[in-house]
Amino acid sequence: MMAPKRKPKSAAAAVVVAPEMPATSLVLRCSRADGSSKNGFVWPTVAGAEVVAPDWLANNECGHGLHGWLFGAGDHTSSSYAEDPNALWYVLEVVTTDIVMLGGKCKFPRCMIRFVGPRGDAAAYMLAHEPRSRDVAVIGACRQVGDTQSVIVGYGGTATAGDGGTATAGDGGTATAGYGGTATAGDGGTATAGDGGTATAGTRGTATAGTRGTATAGDGGELRIQWWDAKASRYRTATAYVGEDGIKPNTPYRLDANHKFVEAPKGEC
Repeated sequence: MMAPKRKPKSAAAAVVVAPEMPATSLVLRCSRADGSSKNGFVWPTVAGAEVVAPDWLANNECGHGLHGWLFGAGDHTSSSYAEDPNALWYVLEVVTTDIVMLGGKCKFPRCMIRFVGPRGDAAAYMLAHEPRSRDVAVIGACRQVGDTQSVIVGYGGTATAGDGGTATAGDGGTATAGYGGTATAGDGGTATAGDGGTATAGTRGTATAGTRGTATAGDGGELRIQWWDAKASRYRTATAYVGEDGIKPNTPYRLDANHKFVEAPKGEC
């Protein structure tokens, strides 16, 4: 009698290991309204497009690659289009190990476009999708925090903090803080602080403080400090201009008992 045939043992199921995806970072950049940039390079204007630098060189010199601001923060003057109101803004996904930092900006050989649109919307996308951007001054961002908290934004951004808070904005930005707060804006910016607060603006900027507040502005700047007119039962605003009537640049001022601008004592601002 023949022995029954044994069924062959089934081979062990193969274990498939998915390749590990490389870590990526988000980078902000801008171009002309039609997507064109330097040296005749034209960026796609749709999200999802992959972009490759035609001239990539892995060195730490500007040029020979795609450029932008890591996490949305950096020197906006490194781009010829950042101050153009019609500029097109991009959020790019880049393999982190591909990024070469250049000081104020970065470069990389390739990227994936994740967002295309106006500056403010690009900054909002960056903040929503790149957690590391929330700790830096994102160009064009609009951010608000509550009492005693601090917030910072980059060029052209808007920072608002509550009472006792600290709001800082870059060049051309707007910083507003409440009662006892500190507001600082860069060149051409506007800084406003509430009663007892400190407002500081850069060259050609405007610094406004509430009653008992301190205001500082750079060359060509303007100082505004409120005071209470008890007879008229209303607030009034004293105004001074840097470079006129002895008002010095980058010097803290407050109002004296006669509502005239005087230099604030050291340690008061």
